[in-house]
Amino acid sequence: MSQITSNTAGIAITTFIIAVAVSMTYYQFMYIPEANKRPVLPKEILNPPEVTNVRILENSFLQSNPKNFEPKSVRGIIGVSNKVVWTNEDTFAHTVTSDEPTYIDQINGKFDSLAHGIVIGPGETFEFTFTKVGEYHYHCEPHPWMEGTIEIIENFS
Repeated sequence: MSQITSNTAGIAITTFIIAVAVSMTYYQFMYIPEANKRPVLPKEILNPPEVTNVRILENSFLQSNPKNFEPKSVRGIIGVSNKVVWTNEDTFAHTVTSDEPTYIDQINGKFDSLAHGIVIGPGETFEFTFTKVGEYHYHCEPHPWMEGTIEIIENFS
């Protein structure tokens, strides 16, 4: 009887090891690459024909200045004008940083110029292409009173 129990235990352990190895192989070579795969989007969304422009106005660094991002609230259309370009007309450097720190676009990464290694110096620009419809609130990291909103809407044409 002990020989049969020993063989059964050996078969069970071997089966378990094989099942774990197959599961790990599937997870590593099939599941993870598919889960991390970037979505395939129409070229109009990735490279829209129009650009939405936002200016960072002169003296925006002053907290007493109510005008900093112009316009403060803009609307872009997905596949038409969902690429936003900020141009710094101020004499100080600024950032464009999402108020939602966990927001990461599946194509373009984090909506944060700092995450892309960019501090927008005087006369420089920062661009970000939004690939999803939504409302995105942002601010300047060193000057948190500077706030703006980007709304990306559906293209109904």
